[in-house]
Amino acid sequence: MSTNTDTTTPMPAQPPNHFLTVDDLSPAGLESVLDLASTYKHQLSTAEPHADLAGKTMAMLFEKPSTRTRVSFETGMTQLGGHAIFLGPDDTQLGRGEPLKDTSRALSGYVDVIMARLFDHADLEELAAYADVPVVNGLTDDAHPCQTLADLLTIKELFGDFDDVSATWVGDGNNVAQSFAIGCAMAGVDLTVATPEGYGLDEETIETAASFGNAPTVTTDPEAAVADADVVYTDVWVSMGEEAERDEKLAAFDGYQLNGDLLAGTDAYVMHCLPAHRGEEVDDETVESENSVVWQQAENRLHAQKALLSTLVNGY
Repeated sequence: MSTNTDTTTPMPAQPPNHFLTVDDLSPAGLESVLDLASTYKHQLSTAEPHADLAGKTMAMLFEKPSTRTRVSFETGMTQLGGHAIFLGPDDTQLGRGEPLKDTSRALSGYVDVIMARLFDHADLEELAAYADVPVVNGLTDDAHPCQTLADLLTIKELFGDFDDVSATWVGDGNNVAQSFAIGCAMAGVDLTVATPEGYGLDEETIETAASFGNAPTVTTDPEAAVADADVVYTDVWVSMGEEAERDEKLAAFDGYQLNGDLLAGTDAYVMHCLPAHRGEEVDDETVESENSVVWQQAENRLHAQKALLSTLVNGY
C-alpha cells in the first residue's frame, strides 16, 4: 500500500470573484499572491518580461485623493502589459446622479477589472454586486486590504516567513488596522493592538481574525505592547473625513506616538502605510531611522497589487 507524503500547500481551485476585504482570499490564496508578488519584484529588478495582463484594461474609480494607490495600480498595469483608466469624481456620471449599479454594469462591458477607492464600504459592495468583472478595494472607510498585502510582503522579506513574528499596532483601530489584523491572523503573525479606549478594532474584525485561529491581543498600554515586538506599525490618527474630530483625537492619543521614548529598548522595525503626519502619530526621527521600512512597504504596494490583479484576472 502506497502512502501519500505530499505536504505541499494546496492552492485554491479558483481566485475570488472580488477583493473587497483581505479574507476574500483564503490563507492558501494569500500565500499564492505573496509568492507571485515576490516573483514579479524579482522579474522587475532583472528586467524579465512579465506582461501577464497584455491587452487588459482596468478602470480606477476614485472618490478619495491618492498618491500611492493611483501610481502603484497604474504603473502595475503598465508593467503587466495592460492599461489603466483614471476616473476621478468629475470624470463619470456618478457625480450627476447615475446609480452605482448602472456605472458598474457599464464599466463591466468595457474593462477587465475595476479598482475603486471610495468612502462608504457599502458602495463598494454595491459596485461589486453588479459587476461582471473583478472589483478591487483600493480603500474604503472600513478596509484597506491592498495595503495589508504590501505589509505582509514586507514582513515576509524581513524575516523570511511569518513563523514566530510578533507585530504591534499602535494608534487608531482604523481601516488599515482592521485589514492588517485579519491579514496577520491569516498569515500566522502574532499581533498586539494598542489603542485608547473607544478607538479599538471593531468586534467583527476581532471575530474574523479569531476565525483563523489567531485573534489579536488588545491593550491600552502602548509601552507594554511594543516591548517584545519585531514590527511596530502605526497610521494617522485623523483619517480623511474625520477632520472635525481632530482636536478630540489628538488629545485621546497622547502617549501613543511612535518616537524614541516609546521605542527605547526595542530593535523593532517601524512600519507606516503613509502619508505620515510627522509630529503626530510618529516623529520625524523615527520615520527616518535605520529601523524604518516605510519605503519598502510603499514600493511593495506595486508588486503585491500586480500579483493580485494577475490572480483575479488570470487565476492562480
